[in-house]
Amino acid sequence: MSVASIPSPSRGVWHLGPLPVRAYALCIVLGVIVAVWMTSRRYLRAGGQPGLIIDVATWAVPLGLVGARVYNVITDYELYFGGRRDWVNALKVWDGGLGMPGGIALGLAGAWIACRRAGVPLAPVAGAAAPCIAIGQAIGRWGNWFSQELYGRPSSLPWALQISPAHRLPGYESFATFQPAFLYESVWDLLTAAIVIWAARRFHLTGDRAFAVYIALYAVGTFATQSIRIDYSHHIAGLRVNEWAAL
Repeated sequence: MSVASIPSPSRGVWHLGPLPVRAYALCIVLGVIVAVWMTSRRYLRAGGQPGLIIDVATWAVPLGLVGARVYNVITDYELYFGGRRDWVNALKVWDGGLGMPGGIALGLAGAWIACRRAGVPLAPVAGAAAPCIAIGQAIGRWGNWFSQELYGRPSSLPWALQISPAHRLPGYESFATFQPAFLYESVWDLLTAAIVIWAARRFHLTGDRAFAVYIALYAVGTFATQSIRIDYSHHIAGLRVNEWAAL
């Protein structure tokens, strides 16, 4: 184990009487709230219609969560179906397992539906939301810190992440510290938000182009972090499925 390292939380679930409170779910919810709040403020400053972003969120957020879960279930179907697996676990979003490519795709579809119903163009909404979604993702990634499920190869770097024996992958039981993939993704998401804001101002980007910059930068970060992960994934032509999604 490295001399300096990042400890992992000793627990990710607390109980308020019979009610379990999961840190993973709290991080996701907090990320969504911050993203919606920031998007609303940015959209209003750009001259947008008051209250519209809340209406958009009522479509985009639920569909985004569904898309993220469906993507995860499809790409890791063996975790939920076949053998002695219980398919009901596919519905337990609070236990983790959200695939952002699916979330972005279906969430954007939800935003399009809401904008169409309101009779407003999608591009300004997408432009206002682009950096805010990245910030929300940065917050949500810390749920993986509590669940100890998003880490990379063994590492002795000063910022290596301590993983408890119960959460170490088969074959890596003798290693104690690993690359903190969740932290890399969180930092990259914050950097993505900053670059999108800068690029939109510097080059006077329309909303759809600002959103395209966000998508491109997010894909770059996803490809990079996927390359260091050691958890099981289906591979196609030597690349993980998520790497193909990023491409």
